[in-house]
Parts: sequence; structure tokens; C-alpha cells
Amino acid sequence: MYFDLLENAGSWLSEDDLQQARANLPIVYVDAIPVRVDSTGAVTEVGLLLRVLPDGSISRAVVSGRVLYRERIRDALMRHLEKDLGPLALPKLPASPQPFTVVEYFPDPTVTGFHDPRQHAISLAFIVPIEGECVPSQDALDLIWITPDSVTSIEFELEMVGGQGRLVRMALAHVGLLP
Repeated sequence: MYFDLLENAGSWLSEDDLQQARANLPIVYVDAIPVRVDSTGAVTEVGLLLRVLPDGSISRAVVSGRVLYRERIRDALMRHLEKDLGPLALPKLPASPQPFTVVEYFPDPTVTGFHDPRQHAISLAFIVPIEGECVPSQDALDLIWITPDSVTSIEFELEMVGGQGRLVRMALAHVGLLP
């Protein structure tokens, strides 16, 4: 597989080293909002994962994960998309991916509204069209595809934590589906 070529030696931290880094440095992440588009490129559906959080609660979420040392942003996106959506998802990244926004997650939820109790994280957020078949894997329990109108409902907003509902709304605004 393509990711087997990525040399990860030295790019993973031990759990103790990761905790030390999280306590002292912002950690770089990517967030990917999976979407289905029609023949004109208009977003018709948004994909949301169902995950079990470290505290045992269940939440809807976008694809998200750390960027490894010496890993290109494009490779981090592809790795996390494949990990969460399966190897046949067929994400369509442009030749030079550009985030639609950058968000900062803080341990204190009042700082930016984006919250990660473990750390200060900087996340580059992307909207990624998906053309293939998705099979949630790793720690994703399920994946649902819902319309832009439905994903912005209070029901789904309440199922997302850490500001991810707001992030999805920002993505839809970026593609012209929200004011």
C-alpha cells in the first residue's frame, strides 16, 4: 500500500513523550470533512463518523488526526482518510491541497470554542470529496452520509463535541451552502 512507503521510523512518540509534548507544544493536526458532490461539484452530502471518545461517550466526528514528524500534509490527510473511511474511499485531493480554515483547539473550551481536553492543537481543515465506497475502520464505529441541511440541524450539532459541529458549518459556508 502507498502508505507503507512512508518511513515512520522516529515519527511516533512514546506515550510519555507524547504527553510531555502535549503539555508544552501545540500539536499539528488535520481535519477532513468528507463530502459527496454532484457532477457540477456541488456538495450533496457530508460524511460523519461515529466514535467512542476516551471518556467512553459516543460522538459524531469528522476525520481527524495528527501530522507525523517528516510527514507531508497531503500524506497525513490520505493516511487518516484511509484509516477512518477504508482503502476504497477514493478521496479526491487536489495537486496542492489548501485548507479552507485553520482552527485552534484548546484544553479550555472558552478560548476559541474548539476544545480538546488533552492539548493545544492547531488543525488545518480540508473539505475532501469522496468518490468510493466507505467502510469505517479503526476507532470509527459507523459512517453516515447526510444532507447539508440535516447536518446543520440542532440534532446533529448536539451529537458533535469539541466544536466539530461549528467546523462542519464553517465548511458548508465555505462552499456557499450557508450564509
